[in-house]
Amino acid sequence: MVAIAAIDGAARAAPDVPSAAEGIYASAPPRLLQIRTLVADAGRQTSIGSGFLVSADGLAITNYHVVSQVALEPKTYRLEYAAADGSHGEVTLLGVDLPNDLAIVRLDKHDAPFFAFDKAAMDGSIPKGERLYSMGNPLDLGFTIIEGTYNGLAAHSYNDRIHFTGALNPGMSGGPTVTADGLVVGINVATRRGGQLISFLVPARFAADLLQRVREHEVGQDLHAEIARQLAAWRSGLYKSFGDDGFRAAAMGPYQAPETVSPWFDCWAQTNASATPKPRASVNTTTCSSDTSLFVAADLNTGTIQVNHSYVKSIDLNQFQFATLLTQLSQPRLVGGGPFRKWYTPERCNEDFVSTALAADHPPLRVIWCAQAYREFEGLYDVALIAVTQDHGSEALVSRMSLQAVGYDDAIALGKRFLEAVKAGK
Repeated sequence: MVAIAAIDGAARAAPDVPSAAEGIYASAPPRLLQIRTLVADAGRQTSIGSGFLVSADGLAITNYHVVSQVALEPKTYRLEYAAADGSHGEVTLLGVDLPNDLAIVRLDKHDAPFFAFDKAAMDGSIPKGERLYSMGNPLDLGFTIIEGTYNGLAAHSYNDRIHFTGALNPGMSGGPTVTADGLVVGINVATRRGGQLISFLVPARFAADLLQRVREHEVGQDLHAEIARQLAAWRSGLYKSFGDDGFRAAAMGPYQAPETVSPWFDCWAQTNASATPKPRASVNTTTCSSDTSLFVAADLNTGTIQVNHSYVKSIDLNQFQFATLLTQLSQPRLVGGGPFRKWYTPERCNEDFVSTALAADHPPLRVIWCAQAYREFEGLYDVALIAVTQDHGSEALVSRMSLQAVGYDDAIALGKRFLEAVKAGK
């Protein structure tokens, strides 16, 4: 009892020491922003996000996806800000970085305090485990600060993203994540659905690069054309990397299936062996999907690559029934149709049998090729290539490669390599 009283007395006598979060947030309000997208004619907001000042002359950073409606349809939408200190006003969109989901805007603020970038973040020398503090306006509930942990760059990601253990929520996109000294390490961008406290930040160096580019070429660019240019450049690099990495052979029953070796894919397997009722054919499947999704608009995320193989073997199906099952498993799956007609032309498909063009160790294939073009981005396509082996009446390999936002020449070259890599087992 005496010991407890002594501890309690010491705790009450100790002076209050403000936490790092308190200190950061106390100085943040003039520099923190809520970015609102409004329908220009109605004056009502359609979406909200966060942002933060990075210069005394009113330049601020947010996410591209926060301002994408204005970038793509500037006559329909406009931007405004509300700062945590109570100020508000108009916002002008100056530049975007589509691959890194960043944008630079200008506010009617002058001589305002602003955030600076952390030097260690710029050169990639932050130690894993360092405490970080994320700020933003989640769900329009008011400005919030969240404590979390720096875990380095996320694995299996084509675009660099910082893995942040902290609870980012909708509305915090575009806000800053800072060190205990209040220096920017990253920009809030995404959270992993289905997980707990798994969030992602855009590294600060990309924001600093965009800020410099905007200062050099600030006003007058056609943002829609710039988005198209950046999308084309990004997909060119993506498919060059995918092609350079190539395929390795993976055993699927008596077949050899092409499996990507690119490090930014996640691969999973599944089987129908325990299905109820008992299946009449066994289907063992592997699926490898890239972490390369690129936000273009609220109804257009693109840039994903998927490679899928299913080894199918009859249990008690006759050859006609087995062929029917293979037809079901080989249906093309492209995005277009319904609300996506805004972005895509109707898909066109071609089906043929391929045998004489392949070497002796390749089984004959029934091949389906489907493609649809992007209406607003010339030279880009979504493509699905499906190959079904035709050498047995009771077992087959169904192989599929899906490419989003690919150029025609890249699609042809990758498709040819994919088909050539489907082989009979040794």
